[in-house]
Amino acid sequence: MKPTLLLSLCALVTLSLQSRSPESCECELSSTQPFPHDKLNTSEKNVEDCNNNVSPQKALELETLLLGLERRLPQLEADISELERDDDGQLYGVLALYVIQNELTEIRLLMEKLNTTMTMHRQQARDTAEQISAIRAELQELETYDTLQVVKRDQTNQRLKRDLDQCRKGQDPIAPPTLPPHGSCPHGRFQNVSGPRIFTPGEYPGSFKYGAWGRDPKPVAGKENWHWYVPLVSSNRFAHYVRLYSTLSSLVVGVSVPGNVIIHASNPATNTVQGPNVVMYAGALYYNCYNLDAVCRFNLTSKTVTNVPLPKGTRFNSKGNFCNLEECFPFTDLDLATDESGVWVVYTTTQDHGNLVLSRVEEGTEGLQLGQTWYTSVYKQAVTNTFMVCGVLYATRSISKDTEEIFYSYDTATGQEKFNIGIYFKKLFPNIYSLNYSPVDQMLHSYAEANMVSYKVVFV
Repeated sequence: MKPTLLLSLCALVTLSLQSRSPESCECELSSTQPFPHDKLNTSEKNVEDCNNNVSPQKALELETLLLGLERRLPQLEADISELERDDDGQLYGVLALYVIQNELTEIRLLMEKLNTTMTMHRQQARDTAEQISAIRAELQELETYDTLQVVKRDQTNQRLKRDLDQCRKGQDPIAPPTLPPHGSCPHGRFQNVSGPRIFTPGEYPGSFKYGAWGRDPKPVAGKENWHWYVPLVSSNRFAHYVRLYSTLSSLVVGVSVPGNVIIHASNPATNTVQGPNVVMYAGALYYNCYNLDAVCRFNLTSKTVTNVPLPKGTRFNSKGNFCNLEECFPFTDLDLATDESGVWVVYTTTQDHGNLVLSRVEEGTEGLQLGQTWYTSVYKQAVTNTFMVCGVLYATRSISKDTEEIFYSYDTATGQEKFNIGIYFKKLFPNIYSLNYSPVDQMLHSYAEANMVSYKVVFV
């Protein structure tokens, strides 16, 4: 074997040739620069820790506290003005002062929590910046071991690919997704969803995985700012009361001044709420009646319940649920929805082969009744949630644990279906168990694994 051939084979190592005879030689190999696997493992762990420390939930925590303070201060000012105007110097004045004193205490506690959170976030930002700087230095050092320049070539390829994609988009722009026309919607055309705007675990952090919350699109006079909350308190299936909050800030900080309105003393029982898809409209709660293929209406003022049965063959008792690729959401057979015009119910029947069916729920002279019904061609178990905006039904599906897509619409005015809506929004938790639109503030209120999250609907 020739020495020149051995030299070419051992080009990346140190060679030491010792010839014993013209026909043989020995080659001693020694690594000149061993790769530091321990440093690579440390860098990967540091990156993972950095990702865990910086999360949307922590950023939204500060935003939620600021919103709570913003809503509380005008309320305090209004209460003080009312005291100055109506103070009789006796019982009323004393009670009003107690209310104001409690509000001041709550505001002080909120400000203390806000200051603590801001201090913690500043320190976390400094620590994260230092950690990112250290990780960058470690990665630059590790690149020196890339003697074949694999990383540099991969970076060059990625840059060229990005430039090529931009060039193609410039020559052949992609048309925006087709969306429903303006129609009679007073806000314009539904274009996008932004946010999350509000995120709060509410009064019972970590409790009641399933539930719903929102605002009344047609509130009783004097209750325009009220918010409602219905947690499924029994087996993630039943609820027997609705909890009311006088303002959004009260809900965020977990202070229910009106308290609970009991539907039924026991749970489950007649008129019990079944499933998380609940809405409120005109001072009444609409929901799936316990163990029935029917919609119940609970009047919060008179404490009376009326109901309307759904068509024969309607799937109920967890036989026609919303689903994602990994699981179905129990007892989501009936999805109640509200928009600018009233209340709707989304369900499925055996005769419609599991496709979504949409009906209006109306309060007639003879009580609760079903109005006009529409039939779609989208399979219910391929959908994770539905909601209504200006008479248009929208359906969502889960793209990943972080992303939800509004992919489908059905316009009740034209009967037109679209499967290419393509509106994506960010999830803070993998599963959204209820989703409803509020025309009062154009917000989407979602309940996601014991947390209340809202998004802003964008119109053009």
